[in-house]
Amino acid sequence: MSYQLILSEHTNGLATITINRPQQLNALNKETIEELNDAILKADKDSSVRCILITGSGTKAFVAGADIKEFAHFNAEEGTHLATDGQYLLFDLLDNLSTPSIAAINGFALGGGLELAMSCHIRVASTNAKMGLPEVSLGVIPGYGGTQRLRELVGKGKALEMITSAAMLSAEQAKEWGLVNHVCEQEELMALCEKIAGRIIKNSPIAISKAIKSVNAGCNTDGYEAEKQAFGECFATDDFKEGTSAFMEKRKPNFTGK
Repeated sequence: MSYQLILSEHTNGLATITINRPQQLNALNKETIEELNDAILKADKDSSVRCILITGSGTKAFVAGADIKEFAHFNAEEGTHLATDGQYLLFDLLDNLSTPSIAAINGFALGGGLELAMSCHIRVASTNAKMGLPEVSLGVIPGYGGTQRLRELVGKGKALEMITSAAMLSAEQAKEWGLVNHVCEQEELMALCEKIAGRIIKNSPIAISKAIKSVNAGCNTDGYEAEKQAFGECFATDDFKEGTSAFMEKRKPNFTGK
């Protein structure tokens, strides 16, 4: 596959994958997810690659979210398929990959962008990063594993506060909450990620693979299935139609709870 929306480079044991849609703040659409799937699988199959680094182009955004125009008119069944396909192609794939991954969060990581970062095994944020799951402000819930991975990282109480308030965290707040591992200045971000990757690359790939599998074995897989179902059900509500319409019309939504 030739890539139009991402960049991929393998050097000295590190695969660096960059989402390259700066005009759209690197928002995830169907094509971007498919290209990421291809690049991640190729990196995982390349025996010379010992670590994967994922980032966004520019300094404004890692990934500012999903491309809402693509699914604003979906029904409940289509919404469930959207979550299921996205999890299979990208988020679950990355989380359970045998090759360890690092997210270099350079700016906004919102909605699907934060869910992508949380699917990586390690997260490093620049000081200008802002992170959040604002989906309820659109009348929907996080649908790419966000309800589960956020709870696993920050705990139930903080996860519910973030999700229900649709609030954004600063990089320092995210570090305090356990959402990211490290915070550094923007100009130091890639160097720090590469330094961490260098430590990983020196170690046994097969042991690392088994460690990832063992850590993930403690996660509640039933929760991911429940999230997919609930995400799809949101698409049948008036609140979802109002939320997505308000977003695209650049106005505040008027939710009725129906």
